[in-house]
Amino acid sequence: MKLGTIVLALAAALSTHAFAQQAPASAEVAVGTAPGKGAVVGTVELRGTVVSVDKAKRAVTVKGPKGNEKTLIAGEEVKNFDQIKAGDEIVLKYVEALALELKKGGGGKVERTEVEEGARAKPGEKPAGVVGRQVTVTADVIAVDAKNQMVTLRGPERTVELKIKDPEQFKNIKKGDQIQATYTEALAIGIEAAPKKK
Repeated sequence: MKLGTIVLALAAALSTHAFAQQAPASAEVAVGTAPGKGAVVGTVELRGTVVSVDKAKRAVTVKGPKGNEKTLIAGEEVKNFDQIKAGDEIVLKYVEALALELKKGGGGKVERTEVEEGARAKPGEKPAGVVGRQVTVTADVIAVDAKNQMVTLRGPERTVELKIKDPEQFKNIKKGDQIQATYTEALAIGIEAAPKKK
């Protein structure tokens, strides 16, 4: 099983059960534009506390901020499992970004590429893992609707209409141009030591 699958499975379990109906510990959204470019980035951080650890079953029970609990099974792929103990905090950080770039005159290859990478803790370190995925699509601008500020894009797999809300950005787009969209997501999960008692 790939690390991405492990981390995403654990993250899904945490976010849908232990943290269900919670406001995240922190959430941020940033938006930026430049001529022919636009980007939006969002980050979320969630935390839970380890209630108990069953080393024989490799089971970890986690409590979310509102007290709801979920037991998760950590497969053999989870390194340094023996370091996890009651009171430790599980920290989940998720980043999602979308960047659009106008390619004047087009001529590039219409394509979709995807890259996934991951890493996990080294022996002796606290258990942790990170996985990232980036999808890049280059599409042709096949129609421009000035009245509705819509552009029609034909990519390698489908044709979509995209509303361009910024009039300054819209006026730069012409039929025959290309738009390159890059979607990036990254998820990190780690264990932090239990806070020291005063």
